[in-house]
Amino acid sequence: MRDLEFIVLGSGTSAGIPSIGCRCDVCLSNDPRDKRLRTSAAIRFIDELENPRTILIDASPDLRQQVLREGIDRCDAMLFTHNHVDHTFGLDEVRRFNVTMQAPIHIYAEPRTMDHLGRVYQHIFKREQNVNDSFVATLVPHELNPGEPLDLFGLRVEPIRLLHGRLPILGFRFDTPAQNDLLPLAWCTDVSSIPPEAWARLEGLQTLFLDMLRERHHPTHFNLSRALEAASEISAGATWFIHMGHEVGHEAVDKDLPEGIALAWDGLRLPAAEPGDRPSWCREAYPARSC
Repeated sequence: MRDLEFIVLGSGTSAGIPSIGCRCDVCLSNDPRDKRLRTSAAIRFIDELENPRTILIDASPDLRQQVLREGIDRCDAMLFTHNHVDHTFGLDEVRRFNVTMQAPIHIYAEPRTMDHLGRVYQHIFKREQNVNDSFVATLVPHELNPGEPLDLFGLRVEPIRLLHGRLPILGFRFDTPAQNDLLPLAWCTDVSSIPPEAWARLEGLQTLFLDMLRERHHPTHFNLSRALEAASEISAGATWFIHMGHEVGHEAVDKDLPEGIALAWDGLRLPAAEPGDRPSWCREAYPARSC
Protein backbone atom coordinates (compact mmCIF):
# COMPACT_ATOMS: atom_id res chain seq x y z
CA MET A 1 0.00 0.00 0.00
CA ARG A 2 1.23 3.49 -0.83
CA ASP A 3 0.09 7.09 -1.25
CA LEU A 4 -2.59 6.82 1.44
CA GLU A 5 -4.65 9.99 1.77
CA PHE A 6 -7.52 10.83 4.10
CA ILE A 7 -10.04 13.47 2.95
CA VAL A 8 -12.71 15.17 5.05
CA LEU A 9 -15.61 15.44 2.62
CA GLY A 10 -17.83 17.23 5.12
CA SER A 11 -17.40 18.49 8.68
CA GLY A 12 -20.83 19.89 9.50
CA THR A 13 -23.85 18.86 11.51
CA SER A 14 -27.11 17.54 10.05
CA ALA A 15 -28.45 20.93 8.89
CA GLY A 16 -25.19 21.95 7.23
CA ILE A 17 -23.54 25.36 7.47
CA PRO A 18 -24.85 27.85 6.49
CA SER A 19 -28.19 26.67 7.81
CA ILE A 20 -31.35 27.48 5.89
CA GLY A 21 -32.95 30.71 7.11
CA CYS A 22 -30.18 31.52 9.62
CA ARG A 23 -28.35 34.84 9.71
CA CYS A 24 -25.96 34.18 12.59
CA ASP A 25 -22.32 35.26 12.33
CA VAL A 26 -21.11 31.79 11.33
CA CYS A 27 -23.79 31.21 8.70
CA LEU A 28 -22.93 34.61 7.19
CA SER A 29 -19.18 34.14 7.59
CA ASN A 30 -16.82 34.73 4.68
CA ASP A 31 -14.33 32.23 6.11
CA PRO A 32 -14.55 29.20 3.76
CA ARG A 33 -13.77 26.92 6.70
CA ASP A 34 -17.19 27.88 8.12
CA LYS A 35 -18.94 26.41 5.05
CA ARG A 36 -19.65 22.86 6.22
CA LEU A 37 -21.39 20.11 4.30
CA ARG A 38 -22.71 17.07 6.15
CA THR A 39 -20.02 14.94 7.81
CA SER A 40 -18.36 12.18 5.80
CA ALA A 41 -14.88 11.19 4.63
CA ALA A 42 -12.85 9.30 2.02
CA ILE A 43 -9.69 7.22 2.15
CA ARG A 44 -7.65 6.88 -1.05
CA PHE A 45 -4.56 4.76 -1.68
CA ILE A 46 -2.77 2.48 -4.11
CA ASP A 47 -3.00 -1.18 -3.07
CA GLU A 48 -0.22 -3.75 -3.26
CA LEU A 49 -1.28 -4.72 -6.78
CA GLU A 50 -0.98 -1.08 -7.89
CA ASN A 51 -4.74 -0.61 -8.13
CA PRO A 52 -6.23 2.74 -7.02
CA ARG A 53 -8.72 2.34 -4.19
CA THR A 54 -11.27 4.68 -2.61
CA ILE A 55 -13.28 3.90 0.52
CA LEU A 56 -16.09 6.24 1.60
CA ILE A 57 -17.23 6.65 5.19
CA ASP A 58 -20.98 7.34 5.10
CA ALA A 59 -23.02 8.81 2.24
CA SER A 60 -24.14 12.29 3.21
CA PRO A 61 -26.94 14.10 1.34
CA ASP A 62 -24.14 16.27 -0.09
CA LEU A 63 -22.17 13.33 -1.53
CA ARG A 64 -22.40 14.39 -5.17
CA GLN A 65 -21.11 17.88 -4.40
CA GLN A 66 -18.37 16.51 -2.16
CA VAL A 67 -16.89 13.98 -4.58
CA LEU A 68 -17.03 16.42 -7.50
CA ARG A 69 -15.15 18.97 -5.40
CA GLU A 70 -12.45 16.44 -4.52
CA GLY A 71 -12.17 14.85 -7.96
CA ILE A 72 -13.21 11.40 -6.71
CA ASP A 73 -14.24 9.17 -9.62
CA ARG A 74 -14.35 5.71 -8.03
CA CYS A 75 -15.69 4.03 -4.89
CA ASP A 76 -14.59 0.50 -4.07
CA ALA A 77 -16.27 0.23 -0.67
CA MET A 78 -18.48 2.18 1.73
CA LEU A 79 -18.55 2.05 5.52
CA PHE A 80 -21.63 3.25 7.40
CA THR A 81 -21.51 4.55 10.96
CA HIS A 82 -25.29 4.56 11.54
CA ASN A 83 -28.67 5.01 9.92
CA HIS A 84 -29.41 8.73 10.27
CA VAL A 85 -30.41 10.82 7.27
CA ASP A 86 -27.29 13.00 7.25
CA HIS A 87 -25.12 9.87 6.95
CA THR A 88 -27.12 7.78 4.47
CA PHE A 89 -29.21 9.94 2.12
CA GLY A 90 -26.50 10.25 -0.51
CA LEU A 91 -26.43 6.55 -1.33
CA ASP A 92 -28.32 6.95 -4.59
CA GLU A 93 -25.44 9.03 -5.97
CA VAL A 94 -22.98 6.12 -6.02
CA ARG A 95 -24.56 4.61 -9.14
CA ARG A 96 -22.25 6.88 -11.14
CA PHE A 97 -19.26 5.07 -9.64
CA ASN A 98 -20.68 1.80 -10.98
CA VAL A 99 -20.53 3.35 -14.41
CA THR A 100 -17.00 4.74 -14.13
CA MET A 101 -15.61 1.50 -12.65
CA GLN A 102 -17.86 -1.01 -14.42
CA ALA A 103 -18.02 -2.86 -11.08
CA PRO A 104 -20.28 -3.21 -8.03
CA ILE A 105 -19.63 -1.38 -4.76
CA HIS A 106 -19.29 -3.29 -1.50
CA ILE A 107 -21.10 -1.64 1.41
CA TYR A 108 -20.57 -2.44 5.09
CA ALA A 109 -22.98 -1.67 7.93
CA GLU A 110 -24.55 -3.06 11.09
CA PRO A 111 -27.84 -4.96 10.64
CA ARG A 112 -29.91 -2.01 11.92
CA THR A 113 -28.32 0.33 9.39
CA MET A 114 -28.53 -2.20 6.57
CA ASP A 115 -32.26 -2.67 7.29
CA HIS A 116 -32.71 1.10 7.11
CA LEU A 117 -30.93 1.27 3.76
CA GLY A 118 -33.09 -1.56 2.44
CA ARG A 119 -36.30 0.24 3.43
CA VAL A 120 -35.29 3.66 2.11
CA TYR A 121 -33.67 2.40 -1.07
CA GLN A 122 -36.03 -0.37 -2.13
CA HIS A 123 -35.48 0.68 -5.74
CA ILE A 124 -31.82 -0.38 -5.30
CA PHE A 125 -32.13 -3.46 -3.12
CA LYS A 126 -35.36 -4.76 -4.72
CA ARG A 127 -34.67 -3.68 -8.24
CA GLU A 128 -36.79 -6.49 -9.67
CA GLN A 129 -39.89 -4.76 -8.24
CA ASN A 130 -39.31 -1.47 -10.07
CA VAL A 131 -41.99 -0.65 -12.65
CA ASN A 132 -39.24 0.45 -15.03
CA ASP A 133 -35.77 -1.06 -15.17
CA SER A 134 -34.19 2.25 -14.20
CA PHE A 135 -30.58 3.31 -13.56
CA VAL A 136 -29.83 2.25 -9.98
CA ALA A 137 -26.69 1.46 -8.00
CA THR A 138 -25.22 -2.04 -7.91
CA LEU A 139 -24.29 -2.77 -4.30
CA VAL A 140 -22.99 -5.82 -2.44
CA PRO A 141 -24.02 -5.65 1.25
CA HIS A 142 -21.86 -6.99 4.09
CA GLU A 143 -22.71 -7.08 7.80
CA LEU A 144 -20.44 -5.39 10.34
CA ASN A 145 -20.07 -6.22 14.02
CA PRO A 146 -18.00 -4.30 16.60
CA GLY A 147 -14.67 -5.91 17.33
CA GLU A 148 -14.65 -7.97 14.13
CA PRO A 149 -12.03 -6.41 11.83
CA LEU A 150 -12.06 -6.74 8.07
CA ASP A 151 -9.45 -6.27 5.39
CA LEU A 152 -10.24 -3.85 2.58
CA PHE A 153 -7.55 -4.03 -0.11
CA GLY A 154 -4.79 -4.29 2.51
CA LEU A 155 -6.27 -1.73 4.90
CA ARG A 156 -7.33 -3.16 8.26
CA VAL A 157 -10.70 -1.75 9.36
CA GLU A 158 -12.03 -2.38 12.86
CA PRO A 159 -15.60 -1.34 13.78
CA ILE A 160 -15.75 0.22 17.27
CA ARG A 161 -18.89 0.48 19.37
CA LEU A 162 -19.85 4.07 20.21
CA LEU A 163 -23.03 5.65 21.56
CA HIS A 164 -25.01 8.45 19.89
CA GLY A 165 -27.35 9.24 22.76
CA ARG A 166 -29.12 5.93 23.32
CA LEU A 167 -28.39 4.73 19.77
CA PRO A 168 -25.49 2.27 19.38
CA ILE A 169 -23.40 3.29 16.37
CA LEU A 170 -19.99 2.51 14.91
CA GLY A 171 -16.69 4.29 14.74
CA PHE A 172 -13.82 2.90 12.70
CA ARG A 173 -10.14 2.31 13.37
CA PHE A 174 -7.87 2.04 10.32
CA ASP A 175 -4.46 0.42 10.36
CA THR A 176 -1.91 -1.24 8.10
CA PRO A 177 1.13 -3.42 8.75
CA ALA A 178 3.32 -0.93 6.89
CA GLN A 179 4.53 2.19 8.69
CA ASN A 180 2.35 5.21 7.98
CA ASP A 181 2.34 8.69 9.51
CA LEU A 182 -1.48 8.86 9.58
CA LEU A 183 -2.24 5.40 10.92
CA PRO A 184 -3.59 4.12 13.16
CA LEU A 185 -6.47 6.54 12.51
CA ALA A 186 -9.91 6.50 14.13
CA TRP A 187 -13.10 8.12 12.82
CA CYS A 188 -15.57 8.76 15.65
CA THR A 189 -18.48 10.93 14.60
CA ASP A 190 -21.88 11.47 16.32
CA VAL A 191 -20.52 10.43 19.71
CA SER A 192 -21.98 11.28 23.10
CA SER A 193 -20.39 8.42 25.03
CA ILE A 194 -17.58 5.91 24.59
CA PRO A 195 -18.38 2.51 26.17
CA PRO A 196 -15.74 1.02 28.50
CA GLU A 197 -14.83 -1.75 26.05
CA ALA A 198 -14.10 0.76 23.27
CA TRP A 199 -11.38 2.76 25.00
CA ALA A 200 -8.72 0.12 24.41
CA ARG A 201 -9.44 0.22 20.66
CA LEU A 202 -8.61 3.95 20.68
CA GLU A 203 -5.14 3.54 22.14
CA GLY A 204 -1.97 4.27 20.19
CA LEU A 205 -3.59 6.45 17.51
CA GLN A 206 -1.61 8.72 15.25
CA THR A 207 -4.78 10.49 14.08
CA LEU A 208 -8.22 10.93 15.66
CA PHE A 209 -11.33 12.50 14.17
CA LEU A 210 -13.81 13.16 16.98
CA ASP A 211 -17.34 14.55 17.21
CA MET A 212 -17.65 18.08 18.68
CA LEU A 213 -21.00 19.73 18.00
CA ARG A 214 -20.82 22.97 19.98
CA GLU A 215 -19.88 24.49 23.33
CA ARG A 216 -23.25 23.94 25.06
CA HIS A 217 -24.33 20.49 26.25
CA HIS A 218 -26.13 18.26 23.77
CA PRO A 219 -27.76 14.90 24.64
CA THR A 220 -26.46 12.99 21.60
CA HIS A 221 -23.12 14.65 20.75
CA PHE A 222 -19.93 15.62 22.54
CA ASN A 223 -19.80 19.30 23.30
CA LEU A 224 -16.48 21.14 23.42
CA SER A 225 -15.57 20.31 27.01
CA ARG A 226 -16.45 16.62 26.70
CA ALA A 227 -14.64 16.31 23.37
CA LEU A 228 -11.54 17.88 24.91
CA GLU A 229 -11.72 15.44 27.83
CA ALA A 230 -12.02 12.46 25.51
CA ALA A 231 -9.24 13.74 23.25
CA SER A 232 -6.97 14.16 26.24
CA GLU A 233 -7.72 10.63 27.44
CA ILE A 234 -7.15 9.10 23.99
CA SER A 235 -4.02 11.22 23.44
CA ALA A 236 -3.65 10.71 19.70
CA GLY A 237 -0.76 12.31 17.84
CA ALA A 238 -3.23 14.72 16.22
CA THR A 239 -6.93 15.22 16.94
CA TRP A 240 -9.39 16.86 14.57
CA PHE A 241 -12.92 17.84 15.63
CA ILE A 242 -15.80 17.16 13.21
CA HIS A 243 -19.62 17.38 12.96
CA MET A 244 -19.73 21.01 14.08
CA GLY A 245 -22.79 23.24 14.22
CA HIS A 246 -23.21 26.91 13.40
CA GLU A 247 -22.42 27.84 16.99
CA VAL A 248 -18.76 27.08 16.15
CA GLY A 249 -16.85 29.78 14.28
CA HIS A 250 -13.65 28.24 12.96
CA GLU A 251 -11.25 31.10 13.66
CA ALA A 252 -12.69 31.97 17.07
CA VAL A 253 -12.66 28.40 18.44
CA ASP A 254 -9.65 26.91 16.67
CA LYS A 255 -7.16 29.48 18.01
CA ASP A 256 -7.90 28.56 21.63
CA LEU A 257 -7.64 24.77 21.28
CA PRO A 258 -4.75 22.92 22.96
CA GLU A 259 -1.69 21.97 20.96
CA GLY A 260 -2.33 18.90 18.81
CA ILE A 261 -6.10 19.54 18.60
CA ALA A 262 -7.77 21.48 15.78
CA LEU A 263 -11.05 21.95 13.96
CA ALA A 264 -11.33 20.06 10.70
CA TRP A 265 -12.83 21.66 7.61
CA ASP A 266 -14.38 20.52 4.36
CA GLY A 267 -11.64 19.46 1.97
CA LEU A 268 -8.99 18.87 4.64
CA ARG A 269 -6.51 16.34 3.28
CA LEU A 270 -4.02 14.38 5.33
CA PRO A 271 -1.09 14.18 4.98
CA ALA A 272 -1.18 17.96 4.59
CA ALA A 273 -0.06 19.29 1.24
CA GLU A 274 2.96 21.51 0.92
CA PRO A 275 2.07 25.22 1.33
CA GLY A 276 2.49 25.79 -2.40
CA ASP A 277 -0.08 23.06 -3.08
CA ARG A 278 -2.80 24.58 -0.91
CA PRO A 279 -6.18 25.22 -2.57
CA SER A 280 -6.38 28.66 -4.16
CA TRP A 281 -9.09 29.81 -1.75
CA CYS A 282 -6.82 28.95 1.17
CA ARG A 283 -3.79 30.76 -0.25
CA GLU A 284 -5.85 33.86 -0.92
CA ALA A 285 -7.74 33.95 2.37
CA TYR A 286 -4.87 32.82 4.61
CA PRO A 287 -1.56 33.66 2.91
CA ALA A 288 0.43 33.27 6.13
CA ARG A 289 -1.30 30.13 7.37
CA SER A 290 -0.98 26.45 6.55
CA CYS A 291 -4.34 25.10 5.37
